[in-house]
Amino acid sequence: MDTAAATAADGRTTGPSPGGAGPGPAGAPSRLAALRAPRLDPYWTAGFFFLAYAVLSFWRYRTMSVISWDLGIFEQAVRGYAHLRAPVVDLKGPGTNILGDHFSPVLVLLAPFYRLFPSPLTLLTAQSALFALSAIPVTRAAARHLGRRRGLALGAAYGLSWGIQRAADFDFHEIAFAVPLIAFALEAALRGRWNAAVGWAAPLVLVKEDLGVTAAAIGALSLIRTRRPGPLPLALVAFGITATAVTLGVLIPAANGSGSYDYWSKLGAHGGTAPAIPLTVALRTLLWVLLPTTGLLALRSPLLLVAAPTLGWRFLSHDPHYWGTDWHYNAVLMPVVFLALVDALPRALASPRPWLRSYAHHLPAAVLAAALALTTTLPMARLAESATYRTPPSVRAAERLLDRIPDGATVESDVRPLSRLTGRTRVFWTGDTGGRAPDYIAAQTSADHGPQQVLADAGARHPRATYVLVGAAGDVAVLRRTGPALSGFPRP
Repeated sequence: MDTAAATAADGRTTGPSPGGAGPGPAGAPSRLAALRAPRLDPYWTAGFFFLAYAVLSFWRYRTMSVISWDLGIFEQAVRGYAHLRAPVVDLKGPGTNILGDHFSPVLVLLAPFYRLFPSPLTLLTAQSALFALSAIPVTRAAARHLGRRRGLALGAAYGLSWGIQRAADFDFHEIAFAVPLIAFALEAALRGRWNAAVGWAAPLVLVKEDLGVTAAAIGALSLIRTRRPGPLPLALVAFGITATAVTLGVLIPAANGSGSYDYWSKLGAHGGTAPAIPLTVALRTLLWVLLPTTGLLALRSPLLLVAAPTLGWRFLSHDPHYWGTDWHYNAVLMPVVFLALVDALPRALASPRPWLRSYAHHLPAAVLAAALALTTTLPMARLAESATYRTPPSVRAAERLLDRIPDGATVESDVRPLSRLTGRTRVFWTGDTGGRAPDYIAAQTSADHGPQQVLADAGARHPRATYVLVGAAGDVAVLRRTGPALSGFPRP
């Protein structure tokens, strides 16, 4: 072996350093070159998207642009854990234990962080980190199977995918924990590391009650991918199904005041057993899940089986909120379809059909282009708008008004004010206080529903109490109860 060959073989060089100042030390590449190493690509990708998701979430919260009560619900649950109490969520009804609604004990992991930083922003930051974390296995698997450039293209497309963007923009939800667990589990499955896949998939039963079936589907992949599946994947199938059955039949009813699982009523059509989703709506959602993200090539991978449980319960429901592409419901599908694409592409690139090879060759770039094009109409497009980073004076005025509500007070609130109150007061949903009159009422106002109408509505809901207007600012009105204290609320 000559000198040049020996040098190439052991990866060392004795040539001039990149700066041209003479020979550099053997085996010591420049720090900049080390930061550009291919093995760091997944981490740079994740870091970029963490910043993007976090900024998006922060400024949405800062401008009081909330669209749901979920952020308040989950803050109340995590606040309970942080103070070593049951996860009582008064927004779902006075004294309601959230484990009787959805079984998500994984939220206890956020308790130490919330105890140190008691703010809704703690939950939003954690969600941004979890979504960004899921980009690591997707980018890494894509690079391993398809090469660095295609890996980066698919990693970026995944981070920009409409399902992840919608979820990052939707306040907070417990499925943020499921997204990286599924991504790491399927990355391990692609490498044939089934024991590792089981380790990542098993905790899904602690995220949400339906995800035990998803864990079982990941275990079932071993039956398709290998002739002799090991004992752990087969055990995961039994464990996931059993955990789901026990959670739905025993654990949730035990924590639920009615002794049942409230969401059974959402399965099947009203007055019947057939699914109510129109065929055109189902096809539209399926095309959104598969076409811009994978060009339909994911249909050639058995990994797509893992999406079936989530799509199944959504399409069996008669609640239209579950059918479409809004909110957070599609986030858990994104790592599935992208890693199914990673699984299908190498076989397509080796296909004897020239058209399929050409299609597969260009597909990673096309998927990235589609993600970039769709982003112009998705939440992350707001990051390029200067108005995103400005807090309107009306929001500051509303915050000053809400600050006049003392810590520890009982408050009845609707969507817009509640995320400013759940961290320091006991908040109930408007009209769901168990017949008790709270100390304060905070409500959103509009041109045709002003402060006086809010005051009249409060009198209708609480006829035995008297309220006065504290103030109105930034489309928010605050009322205070006067007179002697009435019957108290149950302790959380």
